[in-house]
Amino acid sequence: MSNPKGRLELTWMGKDQALIPVDHGKYDYEWVSTQDPRAREVRTVDVNGSYGEGPDDNLLITGDSGDALRALVSVPEWADRYRGKVKLVYIDPPFNTSQVGFEHYADSLEHSIWLTLMRDRLVYFKDLLADDGSVWVHLDDAEVHRMRCLLDEIFGAANFVATVVWQKVYAPENRTDVSASQDYILLYAKDRPTWAKSRNLMPRDEKQTAQYKNPDNDPRGPWKAADATAKADVGRRASQFYTLRTPAGNEYQPPSGRCWLYTEDRFEEMVADNRVWFGKDGGSRPAIKKFLTEVKQGVTPSTWWPYTEVGHNQEGKKEIRSLFPSIVPFSTPKPERLLERILHIGSNPGDIVMDCFAGSGTTLAVAHKMGRRWVGVELQSDTVATFIEPRLKAIIDGTETGGVTASTGWAGGGGFGTAVMAPSMYEVDEDGTVYLSEDAVNGAFSRSVCGQLGFRFEEGDPIFCGRKGRTRLAVIDGMADEHVVRVVVSSLAAQEKAMVVAKGLQEGVAELLRELSPGSRIRKAPEDLFMKRTVK
Repeated sequence: MSNPKGRLELTWMGKDQALIPVDHGKYDYEWVSTQDPRAREVRTVDVNGSYGEGPDDNLLITGDSGDALRALVSVPEWADRYRGKVKLVYIDPPFNTSQVGFEHYADSLEHSIWLTLMRDRLVYFKDLLADDGSVWVHLDDAEVHRMRCLLDEIFGAANFVATVVWQKVYAPENRTDVSASQDYILLYAKDRPTWAKSRNLMPRDEKQTAQYKNPDNDPRGPWKAADATAKADVGRRASQFYTLRTPAGNEYQPPSGRCWLYTEDRFEEMVADNRVWFGKDGGSRPAIKKFLTEVKQGVTPSTWWPYTEVGHNQEGKKEIRSLFPSIVPFSTPKPERLLERILHIGSNPGDIVMDCFAGSGTTLAVAHKMGRRWVGVELQSDTVATFIEPRLKAIIDGTETGGVTASTGWAGGGGFGTAVMAPSMYEVDEDGTVYLSEDAVNGAFSRSVCGQLGFRFEEGDPIFCGRKGRTRLAVIDGMADEHVVRVVVSSLAAQEKAMVVAKGLQEGVAELLRELSPGSRIRKAPEDLFMKRTVK
C-alpha cells in the first residue's frame, strides 16, 4: 500500500482487502475485494425488544460488530444518535493467543485476519468518538505490539496517551517457564489535548491524604513539604543561585546540579507569607509548603494498576459465578472494579460508553451502575441470552448486589433496548455477479436501501419510504414501469425530487423519469446500489 506521507505503517497480507463473515455467530471470515457489496453493505439494526424504563438510553445489539458499527455511523437515525457522541470505547477483543479450551470464542485468528478485523472497527470508533473521547483496548502480550502500531496509524501517534499495565493475577503460575502477571490496556484519545482537559482525576486515598499535616498550625490547613530546588538546566537564571539564610541563621547552597526554585526576592516573599518550612527550630534546609486546599482535588491517573486496587481475573470469575452459579464462566472475565476505574477516568454520568465485544457484559453492567448510557454489541446470541441480558435485568431490578454495586450506590432502575443485525440483502457468485437474497423483500429491503443510500427511513407513506433533504426515496419490490414512474412523480411535492430503486426497469423509464421530474433518478437493484469507488 502506498504511503505518500512517509509514515511508518504496519503491513500484512490482505491489508488492502475486506473481511466478511462466513458463518453466522462465529469469528469466521473470508477475504473479499473492498468493492464487494457484502463488504460495503449497510445492514439495518432491527430493534426487537426492551426492558425496564427509558430503554432508548441504552442499546444491546446481537450480531457482528463490524456490521453494527457500520450501521451506527451510516444510517441517519443511528448516526444522529451516536456519530461523534460516544465518550469512551472499551474493547476486550479476542487476544489471538492461539490457546485452546476457550469455550466461548475461537481465539486463534490468524494475525492478518485479526489485524483487519481490528482495523475496520477502529476506523468506525474514530467516527463515533466525541472530540474529547477515548478508546481503551485491552490485550495481552500476543498482539499488543501490533495493535500499538495499528492505533498509531488510525488515531495518530500524537494521540497515544498511555499503556496501562493491569496486574491480572495475585499468584504466579508455576507450570510455565515465565509467569505472565499482567495485561495491557492501550489508551488513545480522539484528540489528546482535548481529552486531557476533560479526563477525570483519581480520588485521593486515605494514605495520600495523610501525607498532608499541619505541624505549625497554619490557618490555611494541612500541607506537605515539597522540594525547594529545581534542576539547574541552561534555562535557569543566575538569580536562582544564591546563599539562602534560615531564620535560625544557618546558610544553605542548592545541591550540585540544582538551583533554588525561586529567585531570592521571590523566595523572601514566600517566607513572609509563611509558605516555606525551615523545620521546628527554623534552621533546617527549606521546603515549600503545598497546601491540600490549593492542589488538584485528585490524583493524576498512573499506568500501574495493581489487583489490590482494581481486582484480578479470579475476582471477575467470582462475580460471574455469583450471578450464574450453574454455568461455566468465561475464561478471563474482567472484574467490575477494573471497568469502574476506566469509566471514571474517561467519562461522566450521562456520557455514552461503548463495548462491541461485550462478552459477559461487564462494561455494560458497570456503565449502568455508574449512570452512563451505553451501547453493547455481542456476536453470539447464546452469550447474550445466557449472560448479558439476565445480568442487566438483575441490575435494573436491583437484585444484583455484587461487583461495584455498593461503591456506586446502585439500587436499581433504568432500562435498555435490544436489537439484532438484519440479514444480508445480497449474494455474490464466483464471477462477482450480485444477486438479491431471499431476505430482500418488502419492508426489510426498503429499510436496507434507505441505510445504504443514506436516506432517513419514513413509515406510513404508500409511495415513499425515505427522505434526504428534498429528495424522496421510493423502493419498488418488483418492476418499475411507466405507471410506477408517473405515480411517483405525481406524489412529489413542489421542489421535491425522487430517487427510485427497483428490482427491474422497463425500457425507457429512466428517461421518462428525468423528463417528468428533472433531477430525479432511478437505479436498478442490486447492481446500481454499489457504484464503483476509488480506493485512496
